[in-house]
Parts: sequence; structure tokens; C-alpha cells
Amino acid sequence: MITDTFDSRTLANMEVALERACLLLPAGGEAHRARRIIAGKIIECANRGETTLIRLTEAGYAAAMQLNASGQSVRKKEVSS
Repeated sequence: MITDTFDSRTLANMEVALERACLLLPAGGEAHRARRIIAGKIIECANRGETTLIRLTEAGYAAAMQLNASGQSVRKKEVSS
């Protein structure tokens, strides 16, 4: 479990980083999936030992930006369905 892996400060930093990164996401049906992907990237960053709020937020932002860039094709498919 994630709470067994990281200390409370790191967990708090991870939570703040996730919330900040999710602000970059458009609202919609893919929000939960996107949030899980971003969380995974933040966890990967923390597993590398990069546990500062700055580094975790950067990892979250990068993931959100990547999702936004690739999300255009996903949204077009949803609209055409």
C-alpha cells in the first residue's frame, strides 16, 4: 500500500501535486482515468527519491500536459460515437 511506502510529508506533497496537476485537465468523462495516470507518474517520481513538492508537481504537470496533447484524438472519438 502506498501509505506504507512513503512518509506523511511525501504523501502530503504527492496529494498537493496531484491536485495542482489536475487543474490543468479539461472537465469531462475521462477525468478519473487521467487522474490515475497523473498519480502514477507522481508515484514514479517519488519512487526515484524525488519527493519535494516542486519535483512532484513538475512530474504531475508533465503528465497532465502530455494527456492534454494526446487527448484531442480521444475527445474527437467520443464526439463521433
